[in-house]
Amino acid sequence: MLVPANGVRVLSALADDTRRAVFEALPQGPRSVGELAATVGVTSSAVSQHLKVLREARLVMVRPDGNRRLYSLDPRGLADARDYLEQFWPSALAAYSAALSSAYPTRR
Repeated sequence: MLVPANGVRVLSALADDTRRAVFEALPQGPRSVGELAATVGVTSSAVSQHLKVLREARLVMVRPDGNRRLYSLDPRGLADARDYLEQFWPSALAAYSAALSSAYPTRR
């Protein structure tokens, strides 16, 4: 199975605690850098740097709104992460099934 390289980039982008907090603040709707900074508790400059990484991983998108920019979740990056993780699903289910079979052997 060919896995998009961006799936790994998504996981790497979310590995940082502050970056993940910025990302997790966006499902409620679009937010400005200032709003995200206040929510996460870091400077606007730091949020901007984290947003750049999240944009590169296609986890957030930006749109102009007057003199500010609003950031929201980008479904493309979420799909990349899902595609990456789904490659492990069949083996995880097989391991779970084997563990259940070992724990509860069939009685005859």
